[in-house]
Amino acid sequence: MYRKLFFLSCLIAVSVFFTAAVSAAAPYYEGKTIRIIVGYSAGGGYDMYARAIARHFGKHIPGKPDVIVENMTGAGSLIAANYMFKAAKPDGLSIGHFNGSLFFNQVLGQPGVEFDAQKFVFIGAAVKEGMVFIFTKRSGITSMEKLMASKVPVKMAGLAPGVNTDNNIRLIKSAFGLPIQVITGYKGSADIRLAMEQGEIAGSSPTWISIRSSWGKALQSGDAVVILQTVSEPFSDLPKVPLAINYAKTAEARQLIEVGIHSASIFSRAFVLPPGTPREQVQILTKALTETLKDKAFLAEAQKANLDIEPVTAAELEKSVSSIFKLDQATLAKLKDILFK
Repeated sequence: MYRKLFFLSCLIAVSVFFTAAVSAAAPYYEGKTIRIIVGYSAGGGYDMYARAIARHFGKHIPGKPDVIVENMTGAGSLIAANYMFKAAKPDGLSIGHFNGSLFFNQVLGQPGVEFDAQKFVFIGAAVKEGMVFIFTKRSGITSMEKLMASKVPVKMAGLAPGVNTDNNIRLIKSAFGLPIQVITGYKGSADIRLAMEQGEIAGSSPTWISIRSSWGKALQSGDAVVILQTVSEPFSDLPKVPLAINYAKTAEARQLIEVGIHSASIFSRAFVLPPGTPREQVQILTKALTETLKDKAFLAEAQKANLDIEPVTAAELEKSVSSIFKLDQATLAKLKDILFK
């Protein structure tokens, strides 16, 4: 009798121990939801990439969590950047995707920055930034020569001081002395596209990858025209569109483009975690993003949506961000005068 009771007690103890062990071994992300906080409105390039990644990201994470996208607009995604640094919990459940060009705002000591770019935890990027100058046909600006020759200021739309769209326009304007008036404050590329279609503005400087699909029909019909590429190497599908660097006639103009535009292209579309995120979650999410960007189903979806995939590693992002904090004072003063004048 006592032997049976002892044996039964042992079975119960083993069962309880086994259950506890299984429970302890359950993946951290099981039953949880990961949020990707996008700093721009729905329909723009940042949003399109985030949503495409979100549809495949969870299956590469142990526990297969749900992954959702939340749009947190305002100040050219500065609100989202500040949120990720100050308010988002470092629990591996919040990923930020905002405009990395805002890191220049910190370097240049601009008000409103409540983050330290060097303390964000980078997990990678799907693509480098590659921007163009695009105008509507109705504006009459269908080539760089026509922009240069304009007798009146040409209105170009921006998002907020310090973000890549505004930086691109202001730097190119300064480097070449162009007659451009920057109209800033739009919430995202989708809003800028609508303003251009309505004739409110003549053009803007968005990323080629975001407008190639969203402006597909207008580009094919000629109602929208790309007149300039601000990348270091030309896009294969824009063989006849000139590079901005080729218009640089002085060392100063070349430096403005290389430092202010080309270098920033590397970290503009980074995915980041809040400071203090546990190493285990960082490793899981970094690996999951890397695997997602190689996932055949994801790549097929990206190709269908005309989304270029040119992965940037976390290490590359950290190195690139660190470099802008090492710029000399003369260069910083010049950039500050141009970008925030």
